[in-house]
Amino acid sequence: MKTKPTVISVIGSKNSGKTTVIELLIQELTKRGYRVAAVKHIPEKDFTIDTEGRDTWRFAKAGAKTVIAISPTEVTTIEKADTSGLTLSDILEKIVENDIVLVEGFRKLLGENIEVPKIITVKNAREILENAKTFKPIIAFAGLQQINVTQLGVPYVNALENGGKLADLVEDLIRKRRN
Repeated sequence: MKTKPTVISVIGSKNSGKTTVIELLIQELTKRGYRVAAVKHIPEKDFTIDTEGRDTWRFAKAGAKTVIAISPTEVTTIEKADTSGLTLSDILEKIVENDIVLVEGFRKLLGENIEVPKIITVKNAREILENAKTFKPIIAFAGLQQINVTQLGVPYVNALENGGKLADLVEDLIRKRRN
C-alpha cells in the first residue's frame, strides 16, 4: 500500500527566502534518509518549462496533451492543462515514492488549509505578526536573517544559520503524525 507523504507548505512574500528554505530542507532531510519531492508554484501566465522550437515544444504545439522527454538522467512529463482548478489531491497524484512533499507558494490553495502545516518565510517582525493571524497551522517562521520574536509560541529559525533546526521541526511533525 502506498504511504501518503507528509505535505509541508512554504509560504512567504516575494524574496523572503522560500526557495532557499526549501533547498536547505531538501539537503538536510535527504541526508537523514527521507525521499523528498518539491512542488513550485509559478504564477506567471505565459511561463512554460518547455523551450520554443525544441522537439517537445513542437509536439505540444501540434496538439499533444502529454509530452514525455527522457534523457540519460531525467524523465520529464509536460502536461498541457488548465491548472486553475487544481487541487492538492491532483498535485499529490503526480508524486510517487516520496516521504515528504515541500510545496512552495500556492498561497490561495494551501494558505487556509488547516490539514497542511506551514513554514512561513518572512523578512521582518511585522511580517511574522501579520502572517500569524492568517495562516494555520504554522510549524515555524523562517528567514535569512536573525529576527527576535518569541511572544507567539512559534519558533523562528534563521535558515542560513540553522537549516538543521527546521529539518528537526519537520521530523518532529512526521513522528507525531505517524503515532
